Amino acid sequence: MPELPEVETVRRSLAPFLVGARILEVRFLSTLAAGGRPDALAAALVGRTIQAVSRTGKHLLLRLDSGLLDIHLRMTGKLLWNAEPGPHARAILTLDNGTLVFDDVRQFGRFVWRKEPPPVGPDALGIDAPAFIDVLRAHRGAIKPLLLRQDLLSGLGNIYVDEILFRAGIHPNARAARLSRPRLSRLYSEMKTVLGEAIGAGGSSISDYVDATGQRGSFQQRHRVYGKAGEPCPRCGAPIRRSVVSQRGTHFCPVCQKR
Repeated sequence: MPELPEVETVRRSLAPFLVGARILEVRFLSTLAAGGRPDALAAALVGRTIQAVSRTGKHLLLRLDSGLLDIHLRMTGKLLWNAEPGPHARAILTLDNGTLVFDDVRQFGRFVWRKEPPPVGPDALGIDAPAFIDVLRAHRGAIKPLLLRQDLLSGLGNIYVDEILFRAGIHPNARAARLSRPRLSRLYSEMKTVLGEAIGAGGSSISDYVDATGQRGSFQQRHRVYGKAGEPCPRCGAPIRRSVVSQRGTHFCPVCQKR
């Protein structure tokens, strides 16, 4: 699933084309993409001007002159500028300066018209350190599932939580409320660093993720633990272990990452 760095990369690649453009026509080739109401959603969008392209968590937001369009890419959604619609095209937005194609193999992505941004937790790039620490220390659960909860902190997914916890030296099953403030402060710092590096690399293209111009990301080449089960830890040499934490495949170093 595209996480914060991938959605931010898509936002940056789309903004120069979309800001100021007027929506002339909207065609949904799948009712699922429109939440089962393609005609109503198309009617709400046609004639609107896109005033800004923003993001909160994993949600891409097209701010219109009336309301906003919330695009959640989910597992395999892609937004492609002036691309030829393929067999997995689910929506086509014709603008006065080009065409935006929504491609989604697994059809989990959604377009939603809203008056306000989606009700998710603070964005992982926008939250400050004290708020981040307070949110986590208020919960007794394991740290990894908490970092994945979009109502507490929006934007992080499996890839980046594994990478962030490794860099911070924290075991994914460590109890959040028992972590000291210095350790949580380091976790916050590593989160910002990893997200910044990933955005700079255009995200992680593990399967079919590309930005709006079809460019793949390269941060997968810098992953230290994610997808590295059995390989030596880059810090201590112990084999990277894979386990399941709250039904999510989890990669970590059993030596470097402490509870």
